[in-house]
Amino acid sequence: MNEKPDDVRVVVVDDHLVVREGLRMMLEIAGKGFTVLGDAADGAAALRVIEELQPDVVLMDLRMPGMDGLDAITWIRERWPHIAVVILTTYNEDDLMLRGLRAGACGYLLKDTDRETLFHAIRAAARGDMLMQPEIMARILARTTDAPHLAQASAEAEKENMLTEREREVLQAVARGERSKEIASRLGISTRTVSSHLTSIYAKLGVDSRASAVVAGIERGLLLP
Repeated sequence: MNEKPDDVRVVVVDDHLVVREGLRMMLEIAGKGFTVLGDAADGAAALRVIEELQPDVVLMDLRMPGMDGLDAITWIRERWPHIAVVILTTYNEDDLMLRGLRAGACGYLLKDTDRETLFHAIRAAARGDMLMQPEIMARILARTTDAPHLAQASAEAEKENMLTEREREVLQAVARGERSKEIASRLGISTRTVSSHLTSIYAKLGVDSRASAVVAGIERGLLLP
């Protein structure tokens, strides 16, 4: 392991050895600025590895024997909130995605994603950004449009003036995976103003990250068109 100072330091968690070894080879041979510090085959082992190695990003499978990925993410979020978790799974299920984001993951990718998308997701996570495959988020948002209870929640939220119109615009942009600089450019405001809006959104929704804000927005109907 030849770690460079600027490398993104990664831990891989998956119950299949071939997947762990494949990801290690992909990340380290690519020469894209990643170092795989270690790996684990289940959630409990992952917590021990993470505590010892303190990576920047964890690639986390969800369904594993013993402690599963969702429980492990919850523990990581509580004990080491500075460590970003990206879910990498074969399960293309909307409810599972929402549960993962609610637990504290900052991204959700399927294992058939291409290499460059994976690399981009890891870098985004290391920066503190949220990363979702556009087709997954589009499907989730489309589903909320068809949910009557979310439409009612949206009406109630607006009645309570939970978020301002500009805050909703910022939250919708975050849900699309836009970074603060992109949001600022499109809305004609400064990145500092975007950060101020995000702080207000977090406080009003009772969350502490972009991913959890998106989940709360979905659950409360705030991302409806």
